[in-house]
Amino acid sequence: MGHILVTNDDGIHANGIRALVEVASEFGKVIVAAPDRPQSAKSNAITIGKPLRMKKVSLFGDLVAGAYAVSGTPVDCVSLAMDQLFTEAPLLCLSGVNHGSNSSINVIYSGTMSAAMQAALAGIESIGFSNVAFDEEVDFTHIKAAMRKIIAMALDKGLPKSKLLNINFPTTEDGSFKGIKFCRQADAQWTQKFVSRTDPHGRKYYWLTGDFLVHDKGTDTDLHALKQGYISVVPVMTDLTAHDDLEFFDAWELEKSKSV
Repeated sequence: MGHILVTNDDGIHANGIRALVEVASEFGKVIVAAPDRPQSAKSNAITIGKPLRMKKVSLFGDLVAGAYAVSGTPVDCVSLAMDQLFTEAPLLCLSGVNHGSNSSINVIYSGTMSAAMQAALAGIESIGFSNVAFDEEVDFTHIKAAMRKIIAMALDKGLPKSKLLNINFPTTEDGSFKGIKFCRQADAQWTQKFVSRTDPHGRKYYWLTGDFLVHDKGTDTDLHALKQGYISVVPVMTDLTAHDDLEFFDAWELEKSKSV
């Protein structure tokens, strides 16, 4: 059996990562490298200017070949694990299960997805799992069953060229799902606002708030699938070039280089 790297952004003590470890252990020798504390919304942040620490822990018992709590970000966890814990590339990198949605534009901010993306950039097929519900005490029975099928298929059939999937589980009354939808990322945004407050010492501080605005009316998006009770699966690209926009610059009156 090959190795599987498991990580997250909610921290190594989160219930979501335990659910993922329990399933992943059925398919390979699991190595866990996850933040020692919650690191949500860290995106692709990396730690520079101070040392990273990695401590071996015994949270998962015989389910894993090793588990390590890392003092840095989710991306740090993956990079450090790849450099220090593996002599050969793992079969898969699995990140999650995140407590909260990473659908639509949330993929940009997500530490869960950025950890998986870091592994994908290293050529490792990777999957980020997120549960729309924020409840850490959620029943993972149906989620684990779905992950078991998805991981088995990923190992058997492989992933597409992007090597990276963003998978979200909807919230339903009985916890079950209608099925799986392969989707595109919905067009939506967070409007970030800051509430001004004063602390007990009379100093002003700001608290981030905002609203989630959905501009997309399509029925082929992750948000639509989740709303209908389906698991959404979005293949994610690491190339952020807006390829369709390159022709726009033909109209710019700038001298173009004729030599390389």
